[in-house]
Amino acid sequence: MSQIERSYEPVTFADLPGWDTDDHAAALAAFQCSAQRLLDKAAVKPGSTTASPGLLVAAGLAAKTDPASARAFFETNFKPHRVAHNGPGGLLTGYYEPIIPGARERTEHYAIPLYNRPADLVNLVAESERGAMAHQYTHMRKTAAGQEPYATRADIENGALAGQGLEVFWLHDPVDVFFLHVQGSGVIALPDGSSARVAYDGKNGHPYTSIGRYLIDEGLFPADQMTLDALKDWLRANPELATGVLQQNKSFVFFRELMGDEAGSPVGVEEIPLTPGRSLAVDTGFHAIGSPVYVVAPTLTHATGAGGFHRLMVAQDVGSAIRGPERGDLYFGTGDEAGRLAGNTKHPGTFYVLLAGTPQ
Repeated sequence: MSQIERSYEPVTFADLPGWDTDDHAAALAAFQCSAQRLLDKAAVKPGSTTASPGLLVAAGLAAKTDPASARAFFETNFKPHRVAHNGPGGLLTGYYEPIIPGARERTEHYAIPLYNRPADLVNLVAESERGAMAHQYTHMRKTAAGQEPYATRADIENGALAGQGLEVFWLHDPVDVFFLHVQGSGVIALPDGSSARVAYDGKNGHPYTSIGRYLIDEGLFPADQMTLDALKDWLRANPELATGVLQQNKSFVFFRELMGDEAGSPVGVEEIPLTPGRSLAVDTGFHAIGSPVYVVAPTLTHATGAGGFHRLMVAQDVGSAIRGPERGDLYFGTGDEAGRLAGNTKHPGTFYVLLAGTPQ
């Protein structure tokens, strides 16, 4: 495949469909969440962020901006640009934070572990770049002889990490466990009525494989009926095949429990708190984390109504399947309704990136 080339074509805010009626204050609140993270990171380690100088200046101004001035803030500090490229057409999918029954101790009912990050797992790329580099190993195992590929999903499910004390929670349903890995965060509903929030804390480094695509390619599921709920139903209805299908995806995710104030919301890359309907996972090979991205998807009506989706989002997360200049994953929130919206999202979309300063 030839290398994808991307450029920016200047447009005006008047050219953005639905810009006048968007909730700019909601977009500002989401932008402020990542703005502070960018500033903190740049202060601790200058040059450690891919944010442009202009984006950092805008991040500093955001904290001083009140909601009533949100539209003026974006129109004053940014210029919109259409993302032009020679790659596949724009595609939007969705993700969410599931709520899953579980326990802190293994029982007969709760017998499938969620694992903490192993001590011998090393990053080959920054976590913010793992989506852009998802075609190659992103993590490996450190050994006395050097680095080697980490155990696959099948290896780990067959006991490769047993006896190391890495289990952080225990769950019941292998389908729930798999999709918690796909979503990257979740809420564990505990037997005593309390709950705990878990977040991504590394992966085994193997490239991600879509099991939905695998089923379609193998002729086991019709492409025009594929949704998240339909895929889950198929797996639960075919338990004799499900394990082998799930293990087609060699990628395996490790988790940590969020504690204190951090547990108030799910987090994206760089520990950025995610905002339902405003946080966007992007390919950081093309877009810097923290960038405002105006997303237009006229056929995406199940989340917003007949007018379609026209909304200013903020690049605050990444994903192994999110690759390309107009490939985005919309964060829908927590729970079953968010899951329904996310699972039914697979729509063409157009990106307009708001750039502060000179386009790169």
